[in-house]
Amino acid sequence: MVSTGSTGQKSASWLRPLVDYGPLAAFFIVYWLRGLTAATVAIMVATAVALLLALIVERRIPIMPLVTAAVIGVFGGLTLWLQDETFIKMKPTIVQVIFAGVLFGGLLLKRPLLKPLIGSAWPLDDDGWNKLSFRFGLFFLVMAGLNEAVWRTQSTDFWVTFKVFGIMGLTFVFVASQVYFMRAHMPALDDDDTRQPGD
Repeated sequence: MVSTGSTGQKSASWLRPLVDYGPLAAFFIVYWLRGLTAATVAIMVATAVALLLALIVERRIPIMPLVTAAVIGVFGGLTLWLQDETFIKMKPTIVQVIFAGVLFGGLLLKRPLLKPLIGSAWPLDDDGWNKLSFRFGLFFLVMAGLNEAVWRTQSTDFWVTFKVFGIMGLTFVFVASQVYFMRAHMPALDDDDTRQPGD
């Protein structure tokens, strides 16, 4: 867990974007300098380093980056071993399908799994968590299909740009589009919580 002290807060502030976007940045930069094979090595190494830093600083590894790292390890390894770029191009598809499957599986078990991930930032009611999990699951499936369409019909240069900027940009747009919905499902404050001191 992250320390509650000032040092722990500073660590958490730089660690999360490093874990989430550091490997992606390494992949993009190395691709344009050395090509897809070198970029595949770069994202595998950068992902391992990012997870190691998370383990050292927070003494835990976030579950979603861990799943992504496992898929990168398998499909990146297949890309290097077989010298076939198909596998690394399919990696985003597999990750998105896994996330969708986890969310839909949680709904079937009546356990909206977004809640333990972002519940501290967005305290929604039960109906809100169920609907939001369903929406995210659909979004991940759409992104999986979109990745398949892009890498199968476009150039590698175009796919790399889409992977780095397109997927991230569409994710930000989708999350922003859900803010109003999330606010509508935030539990209303009790009267005691809305009273000013001294009332």
